[in-house]
Amino acid sequence: MAQSKKSLNILSGGLKEKILFTLFALIIYRLGSFIPLPGVDASVLSNMFDGQSGVLGMFDMFTGGALSRMAILALNIMPYISASIIMQLMVAVTPELKALKEQGAVGYQKINQYTRYLTVLIAVVQSYGISVGLEGYVVNGVQAVYSPGLFFRLSTIMSLTAGAMFVVWLGEQITQRGVGQGASLIIFSGIVAHFPVALSKTFELGKVGQLSPIAVIFLLGIALFATWVVSFFELAERRVQVHYPKRSAMPGMSARSDSSYIPLKVNTADVIPAIFASSLLLMPATLLKFISDENSPIILQRIVGFLQHGSVGYMLLYAVLIVFFCFFYTAIVFNPKETADNIKKSGGFIPGIRPGEQTASHLDYILTRITVVGAAYLVGICLLPDILITQMAVPFYLGGTTLLIVCNVILKTASQIQAQVMTQQYQSVLKKIGKHKRFR
Repeated sequence: MAQSKKSLNILSGGLKEKILFTLFALIIYRLGSFIPLPGVDASVLSNMFDGQSGVLGMFDMFTGGALSRMAILALNIMPYISASIIMQLMVAVTPELKALKEQGAVGYQKINQYTRYLTVLIAVVQSYGISVGLEGYVVNGVQAVYSPGLFFRLSTIMSLTAGAMFVVWLGEQITQRGVGQGASLIIFSGIVAHFPVALSKTFELGKVGQLSPIAVIFLLGIALFATWVVSFFELAERRVQVHYPKRSAMPGMSARSDSSYIPLKVNTADVIPAIFASSLLLMPATLLKFISDENSPIILQRIVGFLQHGSVGYMLLYAVLIVFFCFFYTAIVFNPKETADNIKKSGGFIPGIRPGEQTASHLDYILTRITVVGAAYLVGICLLPDILITQMAVPFYLGGTTLLIVCNVILKTASQIQAQVMTQQYQSVLKKIGKHKRFR
């Protein structure tokens, strides 16, 4: 009872306000995903997404259903993710941007500003493609757009672009003033909003006989097993021990040497490769789906078929992108040479390895090996459920990428909350000690 009261007292401070702000921001985002795009007949578009398990169904899950409702937040945060991918690639190959990155906080602020400008440009291009696709979409002689033309295209571009930038701003506010990473939580909220629908459809299919009870249990078992695998690998790390020289001892005390370790995560890139690979595949495929029909050129139809979710081409390209972003993002996040220099400056060393270049080579060797394991894990967890569900012909999307995002976001957010709770407990203990000394 006393422990529960102490927890409530801790949450009554800044952490409680951060959690409430995060929930409020996510509620605002969910409400915005129901505001319809002007001039669009949503009932006509619903035929496009009924029973959809392909690219459109997957993208609709990431947007929390905003795409199927054709809401003003239909683009979600995907343009910003695409812009981030491009900017990180540019930073790696452009000397000017690399110099900005080395400037520290000021350089990162300028790079983030360039990323926002690029986000606007990508959102405008994608909005224009969606507006053209909507004008050409007809079902049973009924058009999806009430009044096609220049005015509709301009209003669609402005609405969708403004909606995308609002989501970006909301994500930044969550990161700065709330708990967790804003962009990940926004995608997480959209995915979680679809989970009850996916479960109800699964049980409905079992009830009507399209799926056997064994198949339903098998699917739930796969989901539970995949959840355990994700939790295991996301917390797995390779610890590299580092020794530091003996420190000067106080009079009457013996000298001692310090020992620490460098935690190298098996999946250093976290969920980033899955999100980046999905965003690069989803948007082009979605735009092609809008503008292609049975009268389209054969080349365009073949490209659409190649990018169709569940196809061999889609899975191969998806796997290649995941592996590429695993190594690329790991190289950005962790620099072996910089880490080796820091160890050398502090007088530390890895047992059996000389400081300097040998330490950097040793860290790079370890990081490469565990990144291979991490990339294989990501490819397996993202593709295996897709393969099973495609073979079982389940008419809705329930893939490993969504499960990976959900588990990763929960683990990261819970870890951040726990760290803030410990910080507040530590601060409260220091205040009590300070009061006790004052009274003495």
